[in-house]
Amino acid sequence: MATHTSENKSNTPGTGTPAAHKGTTAVDNAKVDGNEMKTAPLHKFFVSALKDIYFAENAIIDALEKMQEAATTEELKEAFEDHQLQTKKHVSRLEKVFKLIDETPEQKECKAIKGIIEEGEEIIRSTEEGSMTRDAALIIAAQKVEHYEIATYGGLAQLAITMGHDKAADLLEKTLQEEEDTDYNLTEIAETYINFDAEQED
Repeated sequence: MATHTSENKSNTPGTGTPAAHKGTTAVDNAKVDGNEMKTAPLHKFFVSALKDIYFAENAIIDALEKMQEAATTEELKEAFEDHQLQTKKHVSRLEKVFKLIDETPEQKECKAIKGIIEEGEEIIRSTEEGSMTRDAALIIAAQKVEHYEIATYGGLAQLAITMGHDKAADLLEKTLQEEEDTDYNLTEIAETYINFDAEQED
């Protein structure tokens, strides 16, 4: 009688041979074909968005140089210079992300960042050289760039995690953190050095 009970247990779901067979099936289903991944809609969108931000980062490098030259205070000039150097690192980091997912780094025109940069150029034309008002306006323009980047990198990092691109996700999250830090630093500069003096200008 005891032997019969033992045999029943060995054939219950989750134990013995049936469980081993089930486990093998799960492993087989988990295998992802590289070519299938590349044709998946989400992967295509991910790559397109990478090309978009890759274009944006390169455009931002040039824009930051103009903003640095136009800025009044040394604090803001240094902030723009530091961020330009950081942005060059972000470009290199994006190239690593492309490589990690077996894609070629390419730029796709980003209309959003072009519009934000054009707005910054208009601020330079419409504000007085050497004024704190110009610096206050430049900070707002720069933070619009930061917020676009924060939204983009935050979304891309989550997509990378979803698709199992863990190393790419780590790189994207590192850039996201640096963009958030830059945005915070710009706010600090505005509140500490610029906004009050700008309010006093005639």
